[in-house]
Amino acid sequence: MTDSVLDDDRTSSDFDDDFEPFDIEGAPELPAERYLDRELSWLAFNQRVLELAEDPRVPVLERANFLAIFASNLDEFFMVRVAGLRRRIATGLAVPTNVGRSPVDVLTDISKKAGQLQERHAAAYQELVKPALAEAGIRIVSWAELGETEVAHLRDYFSSQIFPVLMPLAVDPAHPFPYISGLSLNLSVRVRNSRTGRQEFARVKVPQMLPRFVRVDPAESIEHARYVALEELIANHLGDLFPGMEIIEHHVFRVTRNEDVEIEEDETENLIQALEKELLRRRFGPPIRLEISDDMDDVTLGLLSRELDLADQGIFRLPAPLDLGGLFDLARLDRPELHYPTHVPTTSVQLQPSEPNLKPDIFAAIARKDVLVHHPYESFATSVQAFLEQAATDPDVLAIKQTLYRTSGDSPIVEALIDAAESGKQVLALVEIKARFDEQANISWARKLEKAGVHVVYGLVGLKTHCKLALVIRQEKGVLRHYSHIGTGNYNPKTSRIYEDLGLFTADDQVGKDLTRLFNELSGYAIEKKFKRLLVAPLHLRKGLLKLIAAEMRNAEAGRPSGIRIKVNSIVDEAIIDALYRASNAGVPVDVWVRGICSLRPGMPGLSENIRVRSILGRYLEHSRIFSFLNDGDPQVYIGSADMMHRNLDRRVEALVRLTDPDHLAEIDGLFDLAMDESISSWRLDGDGVWTRSSVDADGRPLDDIQNLLMHRIGQRTRSGKRR
Repeated sequence: MTDSVLDDDRTSSDFDDDFEPFDIEGAPELPAERYLDRELSWLAFNQRVLELAEDPRVPVLERANFLAIFASNLDEFFMVRVAGLRRRIATGLAVPTNVGRSPVDVLTDISKKAGQLQERHAAAYQELVKPALAEAGIRIVSWAELGETEVAHLRDYFSSQIFPVLMPLAVDPAHPFPYISGLSLNLSVRVRNSRTGRQEFARVKVPQMLPRFVRVDPAESIEHARYVALEELIANHLGDLFPGMEIIEHHVFRVTRNEDVEIEEDETENLIQALEKELLRRRFGPPIRLEISDDMDDVTLGLLSRELDLADQGIFRLPAPLDLGGLFDLARLDRPELHYPTHVPTTSVQLQPSEPNLKPDIFAAIARKDVLVHHPYESFATSVQAFLEQAATDPDVLAIKQTLYRTSGDSPIVEALIDAAESGKQVLALVEIKARFDEQANISWARKLEKAGVHVVYGLVGLKTHCKLALVIRQEKGVLRHYSHIGTGNYNPKTSRIYEDLGLFTADDQVGKDLTRLFNELSGYAIEKKFKRLLVAPLHLRKGLLKLIAAEMRNAEAGRPSGIRIKVNSIVDEAIIDALYRASNAGVPVDVWVRGICSLRPGMPGLSENIRVRSILGRYLEHSRIFSFLNDGDPQVYIGSADMMHRNLDRRVEALVRLTDPDHLAEIDGLFDLAMDESISSWRLDGDGVWTRSSVDADGRPLDDIQNLLMHRIGQRTRSGKRR
């Protein structure tokens, strides 16, 4: 081997450990109330999702989809964030939140705001989306609206397809109150024994494997179809479940449970076995939220709240139907005219063959020049997937190293790794089996990979491996070359179609050496601190960003060009936020493009007058993370997997890679120019934490949608760089 990955071990890191970014003693003290509450900021994000569902300019099935996304988001918020606050209170570890408030006070605010949003969500469905669906020929009807023929048909359907799988559970001295599984939809039923006159309570679980909305008449055309909610269909056949009993009342309810997972890794020899046991326990986590239909009587509510041990703060009374996540089913209806226009991703022009009939050579393309791909505008299948599939079959490839955080159930990425291992290549897969809510799937993939001969590892104790890395070692004329991919999103072909992400392909030897060291640290016992083009958490990422921010401050103070532009999913980290405040006070213009949580308060006199914050939501989920620093005309731009949150910077392995190609730097700058432009539809944050949507101009005309613009611009690229 002519060059060793250890050749430059003597070089120092770009971000030395002893670096102090700010002279804290000499810096003016920042005001105490300089952060926005992270939990309320998350609820504000979900409100922005809801505003898309309320927007009549959005295609109606997409509006239904946004209603379902809102519901799903809120479920996870309660299962994780609210559950965490309640756990801290219960264990006596009620440490203050990021704004210095007690968890008890924050829970009160969450309950109030979440209640308001859920009511607004229900109203958006009943008053806006449901009527718009009806206008488009998709009618969700009540039982009372059905005629005799429809009732007879649905009775047959109930008898043959639903009745056999229902399990009514009585509650009496011989039958204790049943366990109510998290996120299940249930009917509470009060019945009277016709012989004794005694009233009893029973629970009927609505089967989750059946369609939530049932076609009234399958013979109806899809353009004029009626649907009835599954729980309403069951409710109107309760007599079949309780023959001989008088049905007094029935109501719908739903329970959300604590479904976060905690594992003491230091005391666990077999992480997979420990996680499997914890996943089993997750199903029986304590109740966090009880949603009830607004017609529920006090007797039934009293029984549920007592048995589930939930106080008023955790109970939400809402109009039916509960669980609008069921709208995901309707949102998938094959009505193209009611969806966003179809967009077919293009193949990155650099990865296209020079002649139409030639087979693309990914390695040759990367060897010529770094390639920056932008999903979903550019195809994941013809870039990342093709890269790994070519590596798996290429006889000159000796080794493949890959991180897997979340992937799809039928992943071609995993299949490529298996093919590579079976053909005799060295293959390392770092599978993060603690990826929340994907733990079981990742365990299954890990075992399948191991059986194929892939070296499977699970990262470092106490840290999640969240970075998105792939490294291919290829022998070319007796020399080993590194081909690297560093991305902002998961190696998941399905989400790549709806998540906006960036990925860098490079044959740069320094990046390859950096990744080799990082993989050695993750799979073995190496303790490596020397990365030249990477910023890696948990040891160096925050420190490196603080150094870059400090450099912009010094440039501004010296009258040199300065500027900071950051795109993230969330920004909560106090050290980063305080650094941005100080940069703003020094005169540095700061643009923050954030999808979700933002604890930074922009536009505050004497604190953040030079900071602007924008949020963009749309057909694609904005997911890329970008950190750009003007650096006196020599831009330093990084992309990667890290958000500005404690968990990313302190408890995860994250990696950012520095872009060096002038075309890529210009492309990133153009992205920010677009996002911050007044002609682009977005939400703007003020210092009080209020997000205001700007979607029309002064004359009421819709502002430009950045995702549509990018779709068009990227689709018009050619190999020469000119427009088609």
